[in-house]
Amino acid sequence: MAWACRSYLAHLPCRPLFNPRPQLRRRPPTFCSSPRLSSAAKVLPISDNLLVLGIETSCDDTAAAVVKGNGNILSHVVSSQADLLVKYGGVAPKMAEAAHAEVIDQVVQQALDDANLTEKDLSAVAVTIGPGLSLCLRVGVRKARKIAGSFGKPIIGVHHMEAHTLVTRLVKPDVEFPFVALLISGGHNLLVLAQDLGQYVQLGTTIDDAIGEAYDKVAKWLGLDMKRSGGPAVEELAREGDPQSVKFSTPMKQHKDCNFSFAGLKTQVRLAIEKRKIKADVPVSLATDQDRKSRADIAASFQRVAVLHLEERCQRAIEWSMEMEPSIKHLVVSGGVASNQYVRTQLDQVVSRKNLQLVCPPPHLCTDNGIMVAWTGIEHFRVGRSEPPPPACEPEDVVYDLRPRWPLGEEYLKGRSEARSLRRARIHPSLTSMIQQAMSQEA
Repeated sequence: MAWACRSYLAHLPCRPLFNPRPQLRRRPPTFCSSPRLSSAAKVLPISDNLLVLGIETSCDDTAAAVVKGNGNILSHVVSSQADLLVKYGGVAPKMAEAAHAEVIDQVVQQALDDANLTEKDLSAVAVTIGPGLSLCLRVGVRKARKIAGSFGKPIIGVHHMEAHTLVTRLVKPDVEFPFVALLISGGHNLLVLAQDLGQYVQLGTTIDDAIGEAYDKVAKWLGLDMKRSGGPAVEELAREGDPQSVKFSTPMKQHKDCNFSFAGLKTQVRLAIEKRKIKADVPVSLATDQDRKSRADIAASFQRVAVLHLEERCQRAIEWSMEMEPSIKHLVVSGGVASNQYVRTQLDQVVSRKNLQLVCPPPHLCTDNGIMVAWTGIEHFRVGRSEPPPPACEPEDVVYDLRPRWPLGEEYLKGRSEARSLRRARIHPSLTSMIQQAMSQEA
């Protein structure tokens, strides 16, 4: 396709992914505010020597990695904000931004040092530009633009959820389009049909709380150790409990779609904890045997119903997807909650009944990381989706066009929520719609 040799944002009526613009109270900057590849621009041939730096700061982890075009991971550095999560009981955007800013230079430099490279050796820089927390995204984007501008490197804006989806293709190259993807983390629940690179159909999403957030809340209410995050803590305690002991209702049984809701289940758990007079300020390690058993039963019962909700939605999503794309062979499950072994075991039973294969990245690639950003950058760079190097010197007051709410694909008609219109929450056009519009104008 001829369009693939140009920036995929070059002819869109909306702003490009990186559109630095001055604050209104400042005088306009002297650099070009909308850099674009010319129609004559060509992508250099791709080889195993392609080297991409990936930077991730969408939420509470500062991460960077260098990956080669052949999938060889040269470095992987992550700075966690676990202590801040414990202190504030969750992500505090201003504190998270400050933590990112404090370590971003060190994390990126360590990734380059571990790869035995300098910025000059890079082929391109990839960075998460959404969705996520604007304050946090800005730290990574600023660093990426500084490197790309100073060393004349192309820059690739990466969709965070697409990165979670595509990292599976790094570790398992035989995962080809089309496939179904379930993305589950602390901030997101998303079911998509991945038809091609940058081409996604949204089958379902969360209408309130994500499953990872529910795990965290339940862990906190049960007095579990939050330094390791709620998911692993709940899963470990649940092994001691009876998953049938507390009769929680499965969310959204009456809605025959693929959307998720965990707010009601959280309320059921909170009421069960109050009924049993469990004190969150008493760590589970200090609880009596009977108290610990009660906590374990609640953890196991919560996990069973929460994952059953995932199972039901995934089964329906697979059925819908196979109507559109009968050649589907894989269900990809990624995101932080995908490292939960109970989740994997239950979903493996779902896909087996459909004669599909469950594919999950290794646990260290399920959580936010720079590897997935670098690899997604490589996949898009190969088909010409990048922007030219930004100006070497940009004013300090530049405001970047970040995408804190950025849908991955367009909603499937059957998947639209009966509870509320998901479109009302949208700010930016979906990644898929932007690419499709570029393709139609380049045809």
